[in-house]
Amino acid sequence: MSTNTKVLHWFRNIALVEGISMVVLVTFSVLKRTTDFEWATLGVKYVGWAHGILFIAYVYLLWLCADRYKWKLGRVAIFFLASLLPFAPFFVERKLREEAHS
Repeated sequence: MSTNTKVLHWFRNIALVEGISMVVLVTFSVLKRTTDFEWATLGVKYVGWAHGILFIAYVYLLWLCADRYKWKLGRVAIFFLASLLPFAPFFVERKLREEAHS
C-alpha cells in the first residue's frame, strides 16, 4: 500500500467500523427502551462513547481525504450524511473499495 492511499484505507476501515457501531448502538437503544435488561443501559453508554469517537475519526478522515484526493463538495456532503444514517457507512466503504479495485 502506497503512502498516497493510506488515508483512504483508514477512512474505508473507519467507515465500516463506525457503521457497525451505529447498528450496535441502535440495537442497544431499542433494547434499553423495550426491555428491563440493565446491560442494555450499559451498552448504550459504552457503545455510545465508542461510536462518538469513531464518528469523530470518520469526519476527520473524511476531511483529510477530501483535501488529499480533491473530492468534490457533493461527494463529501454525501459521505458526511452517510455517517448520520444507520447502514449508510457500509455503502461508503463498499464504494471506496470498488473504486480502489477498478
